Formats: sequence, C-alpha cells, structure tokens
Amino acid sequence: MTEQDASPVDQDASPVDQDVSSATETPAQDVPAADSADGATSEVVDEVEPTPTTPTTPTSPASPTSPTSLLEREGEVAADFLEQLLDIADMDGDIDVDVDGDRAAVAIVDSEEGRVSRALVGSDGKVLEALQELTRLAVQASTGERSRLMLDVAGYRAERRAAVVTVAQAAIAAVKSTDERFAMDAMTAFERKVVHDEVLAAGLVSESEGVEPQRHVVILPA
Repeated sequence: MTEQDASPVDQDASPVDQDVSSATETPAQDVPAADSADGATSEVVDEVEPTPTTPTTPTSPASPTSPTSLLEREGEVAADFLEQLLDIADMDGDIDVDVDGDRAAVAIVDSEEGRVSRALVGSDGKVLEALQELTRLAVQASTGERSRLMLDVAGYRAERRAAVVTVAQAAIAAVKSTDERFAMDAMTAFERKVVHDEVLAAGLVSESEGVEPQRHVVILPA
C-alpha cells in the first residue's frame, strides 16, 4: 500500500473535527455522555448532589480526543517503532515528529552520531515506501485506527517534492496554453499528491489513471 493522493480519486477522507463539550452542574441527574471520535461514548462519573452547607464546583465530562491529539499519538507510536528499528539495525538517526495538515509527519534525520543510511530510502524511494507502510501498520496496531502517516528519510521527500513541483508547473502551463489534456509520467502516490495539489492551486482539474506501477496524473483543461 502506498500513500493516498490528494485528488478525489486518491485522497482519503481526513478525520472529522470534534467539539469539546462541557456539562454544568445538574443535581441528582446523570450527565449525558459526550460523543467520542469513533462513535463510542466516553465514561462520565455521576455528579453528587450538593448539600446546603457544602458548596460544590460543577464538574465536566471527559473530553473526547481531538483529531490533533490523535495525530500526535500516531507520531509518538511511529517514533517508538522507528527508534527500535534503528537500534535493531544498528543505524544512526534521530526522529522528528510533527503534524502536517490532516496527517502525522515523521522523519528520520541525521543525528550527532552519524548520518541516516540512504539504504532506508532505496532506489526511487521504494524502501522508504515499504518502511512507511510498516510504520503505518505499527501505528494501527497500537491505536486501532487506520493511519495516513507520512514518513520521510534524510529529506528525500522534500527533495522529490521540489522536483515534482517544477515538472507539474510546466505541465500546467502546457495545458493552459494548448487547452488540451496532458498525461504525465508514472509517479508514486506521494508524487501524484504533489501534482494534484499544484493543479488545484492553478485552478485546473486532475485525475489519476492506470494501475501501479504505471499509475499517473492527467491534467485537464479548465
């Protein structure tokens, strides 16, 4: 499995934002449970009816987990998994964790002890894609939720993003000048997502066609 694209064809739905609710004091009544992210209800302890001589402070039910905290949790789990992997393989590298939009972003970067092995990237990023999938599975096993985590190694994705943006902008210019559709070369899911984002920003429409490993982006005129 590879990372999903940003277009309606390739992009997965992002987590739904949730409101944090609070409950005011309601003597002698149960407080309704707040909805959690997965449709279950969070446990709420019944409030105790106040007595005339003992002032009480209203209590609030447990707040549901926010999408951001879920992504931060994904990053923590991924970091632990990757650190263990680096230890087992006796490889250098530090782990950076962040949240990028609607997904967790984790990167293996050079450490003070040494550089990250480029073997973790592999030819055309194939090893990186496999490592990303393993990390997603590790996160899913821990959280119970499907992960769309993005993994980078030694800045490979950042370099590829810059190169793909240049190619995408040239293709967009060609479509605008000829008013004809333009089929790009086969790309990875990550690269297709970059193209879709650039096309959308340019006010055009793009689609992914074909099957792996020949799946590619087609840019359509406005």
